[in-house]
Amino acid sequence: MSEWLVLSIAMAAACAVVLSIAFFNHRRIGEDDDPNETPDVIEYMTMMIGVIYAIVLGLAIAGVWEARGGAQEYVRQEAQALHEVSIRSQVYPAEVRAKIRSDVDAYVTYVVGTEWKEMADSGRITDKGTELLERIRRDVTDYQPQTDHEGQAYQPLVDQVAAADDARSGRAQSAGATMPGVVWFGLIIGALVTVGMIFALQIRRSFRELVLAGLFSALIAFLLFLIWDFDAPFSRGIAATAEPFLQQFPHLELGG
Repeated sequence: MSEWLVLSIAMAAACAVVLSIAFFNHRRIGEDDDPNETPDVIEYMTMMIGVIYAIVLGLAIAGVWEARGGAQEYVRQEAQALHEVSIRSQVYPAEVRAKIRSDVDAYVTYVVGTEWKEMADSGRITDKGTELLERIRRDVTDYQPQTDHEGQAYQPLVDQVAAADDARSGRAQSAGATMPGVVWFGLIIGALVTVGMIFALQIRRSFRELVLAGLFSALIAFLLFLIWDFDAPFSRGIAATAEPFLQQFPHLELGG
């Protein structure tokens, strides 16, 4: 099911629930009821609950957006480090250089073509990808430089492989959901309380009040959906992409 369809259903359901409650609640209110009698303390509490929940929502959105940006940065660092390994191996003999570049290309092809889907589906990286990266490490570290020029290039190559490994570890940590279950519990309960406080102010069935109540509940549903969408950086609508690999290794023709 499309995520945007899920969002539409969630927003429509939120509106329907709130408006239905408002409709049935109005039917049981007596004609002598006066909405102006709502105590001032309830209005104050409603305002404070809304403000507190808005702060919580803002922090949650900022947190998942930052996690998504961090995941994309790990991808960029990994792609850049592997690109440097491929380029700096130019100083090595043709046979060694070809082996390093071949293994780098094999790793990148596997990450973009296979491992990326595994991250999206299960939220973790694969042992095969780790094995391919280890093969690159052995290519670099097992070779003994024969000249001063090769010796000067050796340590930077080792450092770039280490940087790629570190970025891969960061990508692995970012592959799953970032929001703890207890936070989701608080967000959902907070949404119910915030929307429920509408009825503490004795909402009526006037067109203006119903429209505002519906829009408010739809906005809450949208913001919760936004948090959920950002929560898994590699698997949902606004996800981190493999674009850095595609840019650094255009000769592999990996596609979009």
